[in-house]
Amino acid sequence: MARALLPLNALRAFETAARTLNFTRAADELAVTPGAVSQQIRLLEDLVGGPLFVREAKGLQLTDLGRGAVPLLREGFERLMDASAMLREPPRRRQISISVAPSFASKWLMPRMDDFHAAHPEIEVWISADMEPVALGEGKADLAIRYGPGDYPGHVVERLMAETVLAVCAPGLLEGARPIRRPVDLKDHVLLHDMSNDGDPGRPDWPMWLKARGVRHPDARRGSRFSESGMLIEAAAAGRGVALAKRTLAQADLESGRLVAPFADGSEAVGFAYHVVMPRDRPASTSALAFTSWLKRQAIDHENSMGSL
Repeated sequence: MARALLPLNALRAFETAARTLNFTRAADELAVTPGAVSQQIRLLEDLVGGPLFVREAKGLQLTDLGRGAVPLLREGFERLMDASAMLREPPRRRQISISVAPSFASKWLMPRMDDFHAAHPEIEVWISADMEPVALGEGKADLAIRYGPGDYPGHVVERLMAETVLAVCAPGLLEGARPIRRPVDLKDHVLLHDMSNDGDPGRPDWPMWLKARGVRHPDARRGSRFSESGMLIEAAAAGRGVALAKRTLAQADLESGRLVAPFADGSEAVGFAYHVVMPRDRPASTSALAFTSWLKRQAIDHENSMGSL
């Protein structure tokens, strides 16, 4: 019973009277009579077992009991007013939440989001950059973009685009003291390794890539390692070495000239691809479907542009 809610009308009358320290002004604000305010205050005092106001020569003053309750009541009524305003005002924007790996979000998705916002200004997109397993059934996101084999039981899965890997580096390494012309030249350079945990068995590492090109490297497993693909690409663009990077994630830097691909035969397809994943147990919203359609168009444009690099 100690947690039972006291009458809201009485609480409202008390909060207003405590703020104005005048029953008449409180009555005007509440559009009732001063007698009604006094009656609500007496009711509340009876329920709490003590006075909330004392009358002094200079007017009403709060007792210690009343003074302690005022801040909490004020905050509570402010929240009620906020909630009322939110309920009265229909939502102006539709919202969707997207779960996507950090590197794909920063290197591929975010540079394209202005295009989506221009086409769909009524949709607000919340992006959660994470690499957790898909758990859309828990309501954490409306859809996910995942790099993998496409096997996500209990979900609707659509293939978005393929992936390849290729050797990339900063332009300065092509003309430096030890210029890179052929794969064998990599023996004189630091190799950067992508150690992101994507579980792709078909993605070649440096020993596999060099062996396929007939290069005997003294130790192809040495060099800097990165647990996140975006950091690998940034290290390569900074001239710290040569990276074996996912082409989709490196594309923007290749187009801008921050990175170059020094070998014409340096690209290799892998078995995994990017997929759009949606929950099977609830229908997709119109906003999620609009975002998925936009993603597919962007993926087609992306794959068409890959041949020019």
